[in-house]
Amino acid sequence: MMNRMLLLTGSAALLASCATRNAEPRQTPNIVFILADDLGWGDLGCYGQKRFATPNIDTLASRGLRFTQCYSGTTVSAPSRSCLITGTHSGHTPIRGNLELDPEGQYPLPEGTQTIFHDLKAAGYTTGAFGKWGLGFIGSPGDPMRQGVDRFYGYNCQLLAHSYYPDHLWDNSERVELDVDMPYGEGAYAPELIHAKAVEWLREAASSDKPFFLWYPTTIPHAELIVPKDSLIQRYRGVYPETPFHGVDSGPAFRKGGYCSQEWPRATFAAMVARLDYYVGDLVRELREAGVLDNTIIIFASDNGPHREGGADPDFFGSGGPWRGYKRDVYEGGIRVPMIVSWPGHISAGEQTDFMCSFWDLMPTLRELTGVAPAEGLDGISLMPLLEGLPGQQQHDYLYFEFQELGGRQAVREGPWKLVHLDIRSDSPRCELYNLDDDPGETNDLGAAHPDIVEHLSAIMSEAHIPNPAFPVLKGE
Repeated sequence: MMNRMLLLTGSAALLASCATRNAEPRQTPNIVFILADDLGWGDLGCYGQKRFATPNIDTLASRGLRFTQCYSGTTVSAPSRSCLITGTHSGHTPIRGNLELDPEGQYPLPEGTQTIFHDLKAAGYTTGAFGKWGLGFIGSPGDPMRQGVDRFYGYNCQLLAHSYYPDHLWDNSERVELDVDMPYGEGAYAPELIHAKAVEWLREAASSDKPFFLWYPTTIPHAELIVPKDSLIQRYRGVYPETPFHGVDSGPAFRKGGYCSQEWPRATFAAMVARLDYYVGDLVRELREAGVLDNTIIIFASDNGPHREGGADPDFFGSGGPWRGYKRDVYEGGIRVPMIVSWPGHISAGEQTDFMCSFWDLMPTLRELTGVAPAEGLDGISLMPLLEGLPGQQQHDYLYFEFQELGGRQAVREGPWKLVHLDIRSDSPRCELYNLDDDPGETNDLGAAHPDIVEHLSAIMSEAHIPNPAFPVLKGE
């Protein structure tokens, strides 16, 4: 596959190509959802990145709608994904943190959870998930095969997904052993294996009469910084000043959650995002060649803000954009993420919106898109009027976020106002109030000047948070 990659230096042009004209479009659109891992708001050219290029993703944005006020579910992977696939915010969603459980994986989605996969299967879709799951170990209620996924290939456990050269992956419920006798950094690169399986599945799905949903939660560019020794890394080595990162290259954490050493951390990060950009272009090329691109809605987003682990340097790359904070923060940099939606003939090309939305809006949006009846108990709203440029788009009263680790953190946004609640489980919890219209960088705490707004937003926080005994409690529960 990488030989083909080397031939596609100009692959952005492929994205711009129209779908095969003589293909008969389905009435029900296919859906491809690409979710990057820890990709910052500013890590894409169409969001301001200047130090490296993302031509395929930028072209996807030029064909569709770019969101400037999209928020992830929360500030770390598992609960953010739980919000996305269940339509609930992080005060209601079943998964509240990256809680590790034996034998391998995270705390599972409970039995009876309704997900977007169940919805789409009810609408006649075939569903495939390729990448990182992290919502329940194999055999648990959260196993992807028990959550409406027809085909799964990738990592089940987020901790093991720290390694790009793991000792195994999962094919549905079958453990696939990988060769680990080679030096680390040689042999099977997991994102390449996963991408190949996704493309294989996509070709088969596109040739059938059923609509399909491809869920592509890639691990790129999550914390370990490593890529194969191909032309991409050579393109960036020597471009940036470098400070080598000394990580975990042996011992119990090796291939089990530790991050490898990296002599060229900045070059490798740029090469990883460039590789993700290639994968996006390759998926679009496959859709075009199958004649289904014009009848496919493509969604691209990231699960939370940029990280500072494994040698990553988000400040150097401006990964957080103009926002304060990183992954695990409930400041804007930890939760405001890029999102692009493309659907030829339905979504106007080359536009952007500052509409305030979040991951829990995707489930009701896909329900309306596919004709599934609205569900009770969702926190999200359908974005279909906005996407198709129609009147009647509902707006959120507020957006709520919580993070159970690091002493407990909460945030609520209502209009321009945002209240941040920190160190909740300590003896000295504190609140900070910001007006994002006037102070998008969250530098000027206005809490003392507006105690009435603090009180109002604090009441929303209290109402929005419903305790989940499986995860750490917030103060006062």
